[in-house]
Amino acid sequence: MSLRLAPGTVLGVVGRTGSGKTTLGRLLLRLLDPDRGTVRLGGVDLRDADPAGLRARVGLVPQDVHLFQASLRDNLTLFGAQPAGDERMAEVLDGLGLGGWWRALPDGLDTLLGPGGAGTSAGEAQLVAFARVFLRDPGLVVLDEAAARVDPASEARIERAVTAMLEGRTAVVIAHRLGTVARADEVLVLDRGRMVEHGQRLALVADPSSRLAGLLAAGLERAPV
Repeated sequence: MSLRLAPGTVLGVVGRTGSGKTTLGRLLLRLLDPDRGTVRLGGVDLRDADPAGLRARVGLVPQDVHLFQASLRDNLTLFGAQPAGDERMAEVLDGLGLGGWWRALPDGLDTLLGPGGAGTSAGEAQLVAFARVFLRDPGLVVLDEAAARVDPASEARIERAVTAMLEGRTAVVIAHRLGTVARADEVLVLDRGRMVEHGQRLALVADPSSRLAGLLAAGLERAPV
């Protein structure tokens, strides 16, 4: 695979289970290092980058969110790793539609969440993950189908959060459903760890011989990929 993503571009990544979508996301966050080749951010080899600086520049909203048995404040700031004042945290939570939820908590931002976020819905947990990233304001975000396992009401709020998250940022959107790539500028199709197609989304959709057009024509736009 050889790929360059220009600043401000949204890349949709599709491929069936086992194609390498998750691995690609982990490489961008340096949760994995490549056996061969180089992953660069802003021209810098990630293996040479300061880990704290990398975490500040790259944000992840995963499909499965982990919440700690700690205060909402610590869950948002990851125990102070991304400092933020109460006013800013409130602003972000309110902007994500969580204002009513967090203000109803017995101790507000200091309310202790249960183990693994017990007592928090899947949609609320996903939006807390978005809040974490908004508080850091990174230039590159990796979204791993954040609305795949939530109820319709939460999905609508998450879709609004995704729209806001992609504004003015470079993004890699790992799509398990083809409809997710509708907001992408470019699409990358993976198969068994290899890049089998990459191009402008509109051009690929318009080309009946493309992999993406074939998947859409087969009626798989709602099916997991």
